[in-house]
Amino acid sequence: MANKKPRPGRTLTAFFLALVVAYGLVALGGKWKPELGLDLQGGTRITLIASGHPSTENLDEARGIIDQRVNGSGVTEASVTRQGSNLIVVEIPGKSRQDLVDTVARQAQMRFRLVACQDTCASSAAGAGAAGGATAGTGATGGGTGIAGQRAGLGFDHKKPAATKKAQTPAASPTPVSGDTAAPSDAASPTTSGEPDAKGDISVDDAVKFMGNPPADQVAKFDAFTCPTGSTAPVVVDNPSAPLITCDAQGHKYLLSPAIIEGTELSGASAQVPQNSVQWAVSLSFHSAGRSAFADATDAVHQNGGLFAIVLDGQVISAATAEGRINGDAQITGNFTQDEAQSLATSLKYGSLPIAFDKNGTSSEVIGPTLAGNQLNAGLLAGGLGILLVMVYCLFYYRGLGIVVISSLVFAAGWTYAMVLLLSKTAGFTLTLPGIAGLIIAVGITADSFIIFFERIRDEMREGRSMRVAVETGWVRAKRTRIGASFVSLFSAAILYIFATGVVKGFGFALGLSTVIDLAVLFWFTKPLVSWFARFHFFNGGGKLSGLSPETLGIDAPVAAGGKA
Repeated sequence: MANKKPRPGRTLTAFFLALVVAYGLVALGGKWKPELGLDLQGGTRITLIASGHPSTENLDEARGIIDQRVNGSGVTEASVTRQGSNLIVVEIPGKSRQDLVDTVARQAQMRFRLVACQDTCASSAAGAGAAGGATAGTGATGGGTGIAGQRAGLGFDHKKPAATKKAQTPAASPTPVSGDTAAPSDAASPTTSGEPDAKGDISVDDAVKFMGNPPADQVAKFDAFTCPTGSTAPVVVDNPSAPLITCDAQGHKYLLSPAIIEGTELSGASAQVPQNSVQWAVSLSFHSAGRSAFADATDAVHQNGGLFAIVLDGQVISAATAEGRINGDAQITGNFTQDEAQSLATSLKYGSLPIAFDKNGTSSEVIGPTLAGNQLNAGLLAGGLGILLVMVYCLFYYRGLGIVVISSLVFAAGWTYAMVLLLSKTAGFTLTLPGIAGLIIAVGITADSFIIFFERIRDEMREGRSMRVAVETGWVRAKRTRIGASFVSLFSAAILYIFATGVVKGFGFALGLSTVIDLAVLFWFTKPLVSWFARFHFFNGGGKLSGLSPETLGIDAPVAAGGKA
């Protein structure tokens, strides 16, 4: 069977079109300058003060969870350190953003409860609609207002405090309530420092009974409770085994059943824009036990017209009715911004903190770069000189084939810059000095690719084959060697990315990215370009400056001309 005839023109055209598409995406993102890391541009330092006297183990666990939150993509290169016996310091590249402070400090203790009373027990017990009028979709069976027709899920409504909300009569201070136990009036968080996340053992049936007929003592406490003014979160103790009296961000107060689903039953959380929607939402998925309880709860809420509430750190963030039993995942929907949705999803994805932080003690400040600007310039200068030296050497040694080297390096640099810009926009990738070093190392990796390929071509031509044949036979051998060498580089980069932290992780990511780009350029640009050059007599005839002349190859006989590949 005849070998497939190479068509370098098609491959080169596809390569150029892909590069155009990449820069088109960059243009749509509107970001033409990469984000720099802490060492090059500075950023935000967030200092968290733990409440009470947490143990060293709890502090270390909290530091690890916060590190996962801010470095969730693995390329942000934020720094999270524990200082002293009660401080955690987080340094994040870039300007100060409140959503970063919220993501870091949020305790992220989520619980699912049924609503017994909202605002007044009479209206809530009758099954009045949730704040904002949210309803739950019926899942894959269609017909609901949530995410019907796509996958089973419950759409909860999330509303920000209304700008023109009617003023409420403030209490002297919000009354902390959780069942029969009140928290100290100066509590800084819904939980005490180091308190374990207790899991309630109430069944859905018991919660439904509580929802339909709350005890008189809880109703009395509910009537006496006053929500804080504005969007201030209520100070409550969120005990999962006890009823909870709390508020939402709009000042509506709720009497809630003991928790029927714990946040520990969440298996994942992600921010996304659901199909047929333009608003951001947070999608929640459960483990098997949580999924079963969720299905039973939505069925019960559907039957009696009640409300199903999500409570985050002691505050109601969503409440909704259900239009049927839902056996799938949940979605918190509403007027989230992208940053708010991603911040909440990140906090839930990586779990709740084992300690609480003093809200009044949390501070953020802008910090300068840890390295002087001349070090960045020196790194870029070193990279530029390295590329220039490689180009000069290849032109001197390979002569005409040096054109392939120069053009390949230029396009590899173009792809690298496009990917850095796209990753900065989509994954929060920040470029640090070690990351720049990882990209510079790619120059040597790319040069290795040229040398292996060109030397294989020369060996084939020394054996009497024409350039066209030598390019194809030499490529078969060269690509195996190149793939093996690239695999070693990728393996090293993966080890650094998985097991290292901070800027070393960034170095590994940059090294892996540059290695992948090198392979792409070699397969879809360098090889097709050499195959295309082989059609010209200047190269396949052994021209003096082609780099493939008899003198260059070290043979006495003329170079074999023609040949079919």
